[in-house]
Amino acid sequence: MIKAIIIEDEQPARDLVKHYLKEHQNIEVVAEFSDGFSGLKGINEFKPDLVFLDIQMPKLTGFELLELLDSYPQIIFTTAYDQYAIKAFEMNAVDYLLKPFSQERFSQAVNKVQNLNNKAEQQGKVQNLTKHLSDEVEQLDRVVVKFGNKIKVIPVDDILYIESQDDYVMIYTTEGKYLKQQTMKYFEIHLDSGIFIRIHRSYIANINSIKQLELYEKNSYLAVLSNGAKLKVSDSGYKHLKNVLKN
Repeated sequence: MIKAIIIEDEQPARDLVKHYLKEHQNIEVVAEFSDGFSGLKGINEFKPDLVFLDIQMPKLTGFELLELLDSYPQIIFTTAYDQYAIKAFEMNAVDYLLKPFSQERFSQAVNKVQNLNNKAEQQGKVQNLTKHLSDEVEQLDRVVVKFGNKIKVIPVDDILYIESQDDYVMIYTTEGKYLKQQTMKYFEIHLDSGIFIRIHRSYIANINSIKQLELYEKNSYLAVLSNGAKLKVSDSGYKHLKNVLKN
């Protein structure tokens, strides 16, 4: 049996998936969830082989959920928004169902589910998908992080600065700091460049959190932030900062 869960905020859509699954006796729905937060918890708890996942949901989107997965099931997206990159799904060998979808189209997607024992392959598919989707993002308005068993949704306006941590970044806010597996380059590209400045190879700072620039060596500066942090500013970062502040 293939163990499946449904994560979809609309009850009629969940009911339709379950109705269509009656023709697929080898798939058992073990749970269903109406939002991304509970769905993420459900994936980690039930460790399903297959997930039917909506994209636009309350609390946590389907894409944000993917970033936080601990285990990697097969994913079939159910979405009304084709601008979310049908191309991305095809590239990464995961299927999508564009609402409204027929029984025939549903069965085509389900029949693609295979290699359920190959966890490494599944992980690669999901990671490739999230990387591609990250590249497609134009500008971030929030960042989702996981710490312990909790999930934190951080509005970008709450970010004071971001620090490089090898393959991760540390995101500093007024409430605390949060580790996320993502690159500095990603944030440099997808945060508002008029507000978030790459002041050093190790730091991206919110200019609204910078209180002053402090000279600490000849032609070398520190950015003093509202929370008391002092960050090194490179020559290029200083020039970039001056240009933005002039405007």
